[in-house]
Amino acid sequence: MARLVNSIFFTFLYISFIYTLSPFVNATTSQSDIQVLVAIKTSIDPFSITPDSFLSSWDFNLDPCEITGASFLGILCTVPDQVDTNATSRIIEIDLEGDGLEGFLTSSIGNLTELVSLNLGRNKFRGPVPESITNLRKLTSLQLYENFFSGSLVDDIGVLTKLETLDVSNNRLSGSIPSSITSLRSLTRLDLSNNELTGKFPQLNGLWQLSSFDISNNQIYGNLPQFPLKIKTLSLSHNLLSGHITPVHKLRHLSTLDLSDNRFSGGINKGIFMLSELSHVNVSVNRFTVFEVVEFSDKKSQLHTLDVHANRLHGHLPVNLVTYPNLTEINLGHNLFSGEIPLEYWSRLGFSWRSLNLEYNNLEGSVPRELNRTLEGVQGSFEHNCLICPKGLQLCHGQRTASECHGGDHN
Repeated sequence: MARLVNSIFFTFLYISFIYTLSPFVNATTSQSDIQVLVAIKTSIDPFSITPDSFLSSWDFNLDPCEITGASFLGILCTVPDQVDTNATSRIIEIDLEGDGLEGFLTSSIGNLTELVSLNLGRNKFRGPVPESITNLRKLTSLQLYENFFSGSLVDDIGVLTKLETLDVSNNRLSGSIPSSITSLRSLTRLDLSNNELTGKFPQLNGLWQLSSFDISNNQIYGNLPQFPLKIKTLSLSHNLLSGHITPVHKLRHLSTLDLSDNRFSGGINKGIFMLSELSHVNVSVNRFTVFEVVEFSDKKSQLHTLDVHANRLHGHLPVNLVTYPNLTEINLGHNLFSGEIPLEYWSRLGFSWRSLNLEYNNLEGSVPRELNRTLEGVQGSFEHNCLICPKGLQLCHGQRTASECHGGDHN
């Protein structure tokens, strides 16, 4: 309580000082922009402004855009027109990333109408993102990640048509994704992950420049929409999404796909494996029942990591996995696979394959003795199957008993 009273008292004194001083400052910086900078600083708990933070260098005895050196760090300005003697400098960038600042983002931020980039990431801002942020029509980068912003994402965010990067991840934002977001046609990176967003996807195919989309760790439900075709990274994990994943098959430039911990069903089929640029696939912890792996022989696949664990996949293990030359990490555990482990797997394990998880399936048959010599440095597990393992093979420890294996599926 004492800290709060002190904070309010010092803030009041600071505001009084600034407004007393400002008429005497012969600034080349727009006075309205200076007032916004004052409002930003006075919206921050002064006890959170450390000596090495950029904000501590904001000295309003000086002109923000005219000063050089160690004052007004984190600020970039326009250069006024030399011909027009009445021209003023405007703030075009504010970067206070990682300063540990506590407070609110003032609504007067919307008066910085020349602002191109705003980065307040990795601080402790709380409260809503001001609606006035939609006045920043020249903004190309808005980064508010790793704060405590709450409330809904601004409904009219779509008016910021020049945005190329929007990152509000790791906050406490709630409500649905605004439908106006589809108007952000210049957007290349969109990160809404680790919030409390809910509802269904709006239409996203209007974001035709988008290459990275992350909405993991929210409460988004429903089926997948049609995605922009330029997407390279798609992270939708830890939501409530359901249905089939066929919209992903059209994403020819996709390199990273994470659909883990949702409610998807049907098949992980050959459409995924036809994406030649795909290197990392995680579709674990879903309700898939079918696993179709196409033989990849006509052109080189980039597939490096494959994780399909904790689904309901059945049938024999796919032999065609050995046709993927860059594959090194495979997790097929916690499914309903049965039959013997393909002989082709053994020639890969310990050489190109550095990690193989097959635990908690219904696999049977003998594991070759020679593996004891080739598995140095290999990670994974074959435990809780019905395998006959050579003595001392660590990956094979913990098989089911004969009584558990008799009768087939006990998974």
